[in-house]
Amino acid sequence: MSLAGLKILVVEDEPIIAMALEEQLEDAGAQPEVAGSIQRAHELLDARSFDAAILDINVHGEKSYSVAQILARRSVPFVFASGYGDTLNPAEYANVPTLTKPYDIAAVVNALATARAE
Repeated sequence: MSLAGLKILVVEDEPIIAMALEEQLEDAGAQPEVAGSIQRAHELLDARSFDAAILDINVHGEKSYSVAQILARRSVPFVFASGYGDTLNPAEYANVPTLTKPYDIAAVVNALATARAE
């Protein structure tokens, strides 16, 4: 799967991880937009459309499931990211791929390809 030209929402509250992922996505040809909070993610979703998303599950102590709900309603594929390994997500997100941090671009591409195929 190519990320070239894809607009990807990245919801990540750790600046170093967000910057590294943003750079990796740009190097792969994607157009990432980073939100460091759930509120900012909602603002971005109100303002523009995305082709895919990577959602940190726990953002400043707040779960990103409200963002996932919007993406699912819009049929935008997304993956979760977690620094805690496999996280038990709510039943409606049981089949959503979860990336374990730290991750590399190959893992991101594979997870997004899986999410887009579903």
